[in-house]
Amino acid sequence: MPTISNHYGIAGPVPFVDVEIGADNRLYVDPHAIRLHRHPEPFASDALKCIDTFFHEVTNSIIVGTPASRAHGRALLQQFAEPWETRLGMAEAGFHGHGGAETVGTWIWDVLTGDAEAVVRIGVLRHVEDLPLFVEGVDRDITSDITTRIIFSSLADFTESMLHAYPQFHSGGHQTGTYTKQVWDPSSRAWGTRSITLPVADGKPLLLVPQSWARRALLMSARRFYGTTVLSFAQLEQAVVDSNGKLLTSSKKVLRTRPDLREGRATNLRVTLRAIENEQDLLEAFKAFVASKVDPSDGAADAAA
Repeated sequence: MPTISNHYGIAGPVPFVDVEIGADNRLYVDPHAIRLHRHPEPFASDALKCIDTFFHEVTNSIIVGTPASRAHGRALLQQFAEPWETRLGMAEAGFHGHGGAETVGTWIWDVLTGDAEAVVRIGVLRHVEDLPLFVEGVDRDITSDITTRIIFSSLADFTESMLHAYPQFHSGGHQTGTYTKQVWDPSSRAWGTRSITLPVADGKPLLLVPQSWARRALLMSARRFYGTTVLSFAQLEQAVVDSNGKLLTSSKKVLRTRPDLREGRATNLRVTLRAIENEQDLLEAFKAFVASKVDPSDGAADAAA
């Protein structure tokens, strides 16, 4: 199937993710990639403002703790629509594949107000990209869908800038269309609607995504957090000093076999909370590790192990 550049006859490297128009492309919008790359501007700053105000509104509703605030927070998580305009992800693994946005929002809310409420209240869990580390069922597909919905307005602005940069989008028989879409308003901190102009490809609107914002794997995945930061903390936690003063640690392979340290989001959460009691923030340590491994020029690529 033709890619966007093939379909429109655009030559050379392009600043957007050049996906196939007629298929789900197994690339995913990664909020942490946006945070680390912070380009192109002003779109990255606008996207981060949307991401952070949205998640703050949700977590603050938990911290306030009144019935009204909790109803508000839960409702915010249940207003996502399937973001198929980007052609990213897998339809069967997104919102519809898991029973719809209301079901996914309920998963997240139940974890944030249940086992993970402690890390919310003390301010450790602060960003959308933290969710896959602790919420069962929320992986790259759901994270991508959620992020796309929250930053839809920023993606629309980027797409409109591409319409100006590449006249091929509206010439040679190609058309654009005006659509009313749900968007997050970071000023009012509420969902709203906005009229936007998008290219029309194969009869359907097309939303463009900056090259560095999409990846095949999340930079912050539950498995990566477990295999690096969680097990590393467990090694030090279980370490002993021998008679010669040498620090002896168990191998990660051995630790993985322990019932209380088996891979999973429950272990991630349990060890993270235990580390906090020892004044260690594993999320911050993990984010520093991820940042040290990222190639600034890397876009639409796999995360390094």
